[in-house]
Amino acid sequence: MLFSTVRFRLPALTPLTLISISFLGGIVLSRALPHEIDFWLGGGIISIGVAVFLIIIQRWREKEGTPKFFLKLSPIHFLLPLFLFVGAAYFQHWLPDEEDPFNIIWFTDREYEMVMKGVISDEADYRDNYTNLIVDTQSIDRPDKKNDLEVHGKILVRVYDNERYHYGEPIRIRGVLETPPENEEFSYKDYLALSNIHAYVRNGEITVLPAERGGHWLKRAIFDLKERALTNVYELFPDPEASLLAGILLGVDSGLPKDLQRAFKETGTTHIIAISGFNITIIAGIFVVFFGKLFGDKVGALVAVVVISLYTLLVGADAAVVRAAIMGAVALFARQIGRQQDAVTSLLFVAIAMVIAPVVGTPMVLWDVGFQLSFAATAGLVFFADPLAQWFIRQAARIMSQERAEQLAGPIGEFFLFTLAAQFATIPIMAYHFGRVSLISFIANPFILPVQPLVMILGGIALIASLLLMPLGKIFAIFALPFTTYTIRMVEFFDRMPNGVLVLGDAKLLLIILVYLAMLAWTLAGFPLKRISKPTFLITLTLVVVQVWRMVFALPDGNLHLIFIDAGSADAVLIETPDGRNLLINGGPSASNLAAELGKRLPPFDRDFDWLIIASPQEDDLSALPRTLERFHPAEVLWSGNREASYASRSLHKYLADNGIPITYAETGEVLDLGQGASMQYHAVGARGAVILIEWDNFRALLPIGMDYESLASTQELGNVSVLLLPDSGYAPLNPPEWIAALDPQLAILSVAADDEFGLPDDATLRALEGYELLRTDLNGWLHVYTDGEQMWVQKQK
Repeated sequence: MLFSTVRFRLPALTPLTLISISFLGGIVLSRALPHEIDFWLGGGIISIGVAVFLIIIQRWREKEGTPKFFLKLSPIHFLLPLFLFVGAAYFQHWLPDEEDPFNIIWFTDREYEMVMKGVISDEADYRDNYTNLIVDTQSIDRPDKKNDLEVHGKILVRVYDNERYHYGEPIRIRGVLETPPENEEFSYKDYLALSNIHAYVRNGEITVLPAERGGHWLKRAIFDLKERALTNVYELFPDPEASLLAGILLGVDSGLPKDLQRAFKETGTTHIIAISGFNITIIAGIFVVFFGKLFGDKVGALVAVVVISLYTLLVGADAAVVRAAIMGAVALFARQIGRQQDAVTSLLFVAIAMVIAPVVGTPMVLWDVGFQLSFAATAGLVFFADPLAQWFIRQAARIMSQERAEQLAGPIGEFFLFTLAAQFATIPIMAYHFGRVSLISFIANPFILPVQPLVMILGGIALIASLLLMPLGKIFAIFALPFTTYTIRMVEFFDRMPNGVLVLGDAKLLLIILVYLAMLAWTLAGFPLKRISKPTFLITLTLVVVQVWRMVFALPDGNLHLIFIDAGSADAVLIETPDGRNLLINGGPSASNLAAELGKRLPPFDRDFDWLIIASPQEDDLSALPRTLERFHPAEVLWSGNREASYASRSLHKYLADNGIPITYAETGEVLDLGQGASMQYHAVGARGAVILIEWDNFRALLPIGMDYESLASTQELGNVSVLLLPDSGYAPLNPPEWIAALDPQLAILSVAADDEFGLPDDATLRALEGYELLRTDLNGWLHVYTDGEQMWVQKQK
């Protein structure tokens, strides 16, 4: 028999299920048709009257013995409109009162700066170039009054500095208070409303006040532990593995470089790093299998719930995480009870709890993409996971024993079909919100998900051990690293496969509703799922001890290496000397990109480097360094340029001084010995930085990163060079044709962003480079030049 059938049946709708649907439907209706709360309460009162009348008619008909269609209905059906109106009234009651003069919303869009006081009410969200702070406001300054006006409400403050902030710190904010922006593609206003935030300071100035730290003592303890744990993760693992584990274990996913974030998105594996109900649903299901093998099904499920609870606390237990944990627990409950009717009722009941629960509840959660994906994924597990698992067993039993087929149903059914059921149910939502569907995800997830319990368990053990004793944590990290590296490499591998993403463009809401109705009809009808030919189900994962090879490749090879990091319209160069020393010149604007590149290039368990070379004090050249140096530690610093030239320069200098890192100020003519006859010479040093010449036998590389007009003429006299890094991203006045012709480079390198705001490189510079070999970071990614002093080789990312 070539075809087999998987039949899915929709469970009967219980009264509680109907009530839940009516209440949630009322919330959706109230947002689509906004009316005052009195309108909806009036509708509720009328619905009660109608329901009572119909119930009386029903009872009278029963006595008359003349049954009608509504005699088959229970009284609860007549009350469903009441719950619809109650849901609508609740939504209107929840909306903030913008006319309240003590609500911070009342002060938005005034177009002038205000001074507010408040307390940081959540952990700081650190990004590459800014930090987001959620603040519970307490008062606002009134210049014409002696006393501040007491206010209430949360605001989001974005600050552009490299300071560290902590939960519970009292602060003063200066900035323009705005309504969060929204456009056709994305509503930041609705996104922040999920956290009950309705006001926003785009560019705030923060002063930490000397008052006692506030907030709840338990949250302070949790966030302090999390901050320490995050520091230890980056101490234990190299990047980008450290950033991946920070996302998986601690919910901090902002450290991943953009290219890797995009790869996770394109391969449909973002649920691994994003804390959501979908993430916890999948991981919880895998943990049930994992712990079930060790402790049995019931105890395994209980252990999985305990692990989810501890995980929720560790990552901060904010509203979104608690909602995700609850949804994941419901998925476990649905799998354990094995009754779709109870599972559906529980799922809808939890949805209502997420709407009305204190602290974590909000009606706006119904429009949250994460919640929608979580809800759909859990529903997919309820309806499709077990039928697919049974279908798998029947198919496998044709080519092997029934016992063997049931044994295979664990690792294959749970890691593949379990995920397939969740993904199938979320496809329409992903198409609607993102305009694309990852086809490759159906192949990538079975290869990636099986190792995630090991990533989480071994990574978690290493982290916990490091909190007790760092050397012990590093020992356990050796065992966790291969699985983390494997995850990243598989994501990158599947991301390179062509046609892995189906781009749909804008998907209409009506179309998505029709798709779900079709899926519902399919479920009701028990539509057959067919498969041609006898399947062979075997997934072989070959894990290589990756860190051993990485250590081997990181050993010095006797060559001089120059890696030009893709740092946008800035310069960042990593140098490995012939005898294995490492030097970093500047860092660029992105801490996550710089950390990822250093993590790939430096030995996995030795992330110190010998010299940090400051060759330009400009903002974009240095803004990545203060946070990156918390993970990668320079032994010494060689500084050139005005340290007061930019905010990043001042912050970096202060960080180096505070941490006791020796700083030497470079001088013209100074030479740094790179070993085996190679050297780095400071050809010119000025306020803008330095012009650096690297020489080794026949190889010469000129890096005029901090060149000014005074040093332009002197560098022209240097003669032919092997490699020329074009200064200032190809700015024409600093790259005149006669200067380029005098240097006559074998290879010209241009570090520039693809969307440079000043339109660099200049056309005149590109014309001057005609006839020369030119590589650009915006087109070629990172560039790797290495030499033995006689010959030169070049590698490029793309």
